[in-house]
Amino acid sequence: MQIVHLPEVDIHWHEDGDPNGFAVVFANSLGTDLRLWDKIIDRLPHAGLRLIRFDKRGHGLSSCPPGPYTMEVLAKDTEHFLGLIGVNECAFVGLSIGGMIGQMLAHRQPDLVRGLVLSNTGAKMGDAAMWRDRISRIRSGGLESIADAVMDRWFCEPFRGTTECRGWRNMLTRTPADGYIGCCNAIVDADLTGSTSELRLPTIGIGGSNDFASPPEVVRTTTALIPGSRYVEISDAGHLPCVEQPDVFAGHLKTFLKEDLHVGSI
Repeated sequence: MQIVHLPEVDIHWHEDGDPNGFAVVFANSLGTDLRLWDKIIDRLPHAGLRLIRFDKRGHGLSSCPPGPYTMEVLAKDTEHFLGLIGVNECAFVGLSIGGMIGQMLAHRQPDLVRGLVLSNTGAKMGDAAMWRDRISRIRSGGLESIADAVMDRWFCEPFRGTTECRGWRNMLTRTPADGYIGCCNAIVDADLTGSTSELRLPTIGIGGSNDFASPPEVVRTTTALIPGSRYVEISDAGHLPCVEQPDVFAGHLKTFLKEDLHVGSI
């Protein structure tokens, strides 16, 4: 188990592959931990790549400081964490709130983020009333009270009938409620449209055809804010295509690393 101690939070992280290779950093969605990327890590070449995953504050095995959080705080956590583990340049792969962290990090530290993968995310996600209603429900009934509705947004119907889906539901409900709510507050207050429009770096957007949390049009529109970017859509996938369609997701990521970032090991 690897922990990096920051002034306000302990960050749990894991790495695979070549410790001297090109860094690919993965940031998780709301209500998941770094195991979100297990299937993708298994499908990427490990030679020449340093594959880094971490749990944001309030999630997984990272500590859970009092909220509310802001997107700037989450981006600063990530920036500080990467500096302490010696990452000076990376491809950043962010899903949902992880993609919002990636957008802000790329704007704050353009020399750090060489390429950006925006999966199932947006410059702005949802409206304030929706997030506040979710926060209220969690405070009164815990994460269990929203778990079934979240599974409907995360996965297509066939996957929801599998035993694997039960594990993802357990992951969600075992997330610290304060950490989940803290990150909800960060999303409520975040509109990154202006700063993301200023980004100038290789970018690919990845949407899921059946994503009801970050619909394809939201991902497509956000990706289009960055000149020269491109968008791909994965069929038969909801909010977590890296789980439902890992072969397709990993294929898009490998193509991006090879053709857009010219990483020679792919």
